[in-house]
Amino acid sequence: MKKFNKVCYLLSLWTTSRWLLRTKIYDDRLIVITGACGFIGSCVVKHLNEQGEYNLLLVDDLRSGDKWKNLVGKKYADLISKQELFTWLEGRESEIEAFIHLGACPSTVVTDGDYIQKNNYSYSVRLAEYALQNNHRFIYASSAATYGMRDVDFSDDHNRLEELRPLNLYGYAKHMVDLWLKDQGALDQVVGLKYFNVFGPNEYHKKRMASMVMHMTRSILEEGFVRLFKSSSDKYPDGEQKRDFIYVKDAVAITCSFLDNDVAGIFNVGSGVATTWNDLARAVFKALGKKEHIEYFEMPEDLKGHYLNYTCADMSKYHHSLEKKNIEKPQTHTVEQGVFDYVNHYLIGNHRW
Repeated sequence: MKKFNKVCYLLSLWTTSRWLLRTKIYDDRLIVITGACGFIGSCVVKHLNEQGEYNLLLVDDLRSGDKWKNLVGKKYADLISKQELFTWLEGRESEIEAFIHLGACPSTVVTDGDYIQKNNYSYSVRLAEYALQNNHRFIYASSAATYGMRDVDFSDDHNRLEELRPLNLYGYAKHMVDLWLKDQGALDQVVGLKYFNVFGPNEYHKKRMASMVMHMTRSILEEGFVRLFKSSSDKYPDGEQKRDFIYVKDAVAITCSFLDNDVAGIFNVGSGVATTWNDLARAVFKALGKKEHIEYFEMPEDLKGHYLNYTCADMSKYHHSLEKKNIEKPQTHTVEQGVFDYVNHYLIGNHRW
């Protein structure tokens, strides 16, 4: 019965969206969003809807899972499979204004190199070629995973791309797309975004790969405490390892802002602030109105030597690029503000944005 209801719902979405596209209700620009049902992708759709943008072609793989629920209540022109995209694009070159390419296998533990090469690298290159050939705005997701084991100097300087040493296939594929665009001399025509630790609504389908804010919230509500890794470095006390956390509403505001300017290049997308795991946990306890209770356990042996103790996005190039063209920066949340909004308006009640 559940499967039948899901099929009926998807058919309803398909029928409605096809009617919208056929009747050409919207006369504004057509924006193609890949990975549109996912975490960041669905939030991009919501952000654009709130800006009055509905002429959106959503692209994703809906063969399994329940990430389709992230689209409920959102408005768009059509929803197609990623396998259909290049056929759909034929003859529509003049209809498209921009691509926001977020689609990829997001797992950092996948070991099937052939799959990652085809899905995360080759697909991205092919889409970038189409956009460049037809003078479309191309905004794509790179990743902070391209930085590898660095614990200082997270610089998005194009001249230093070759220095980076990703630790997993996911980061490597993203890095190869960055390098391909550089080799093509196209970094002054596209926007690549190196997302750091993004958290926020619409990540339920990610399960164990979801943000620690979601896992901490559930742990506190179910067990009354948060468990963190003990430190494996003399430099950092337990729980004092740091990450750059950015609220998804801020990440998508930055992403979509590039639709309205001609700034180009690869940019970090983070808060620019390194927050400890302890402080993140405290923010979750505070959002829930619960007493702090943090416990520490030994880091697994296979993580020691591979665990990142520190990340922090260098946002100077992004800020300078906007200031140089007198472009206003999107308003953003502090980590504590983002955690409070996420926990109280979405996680409690299992709501989506």
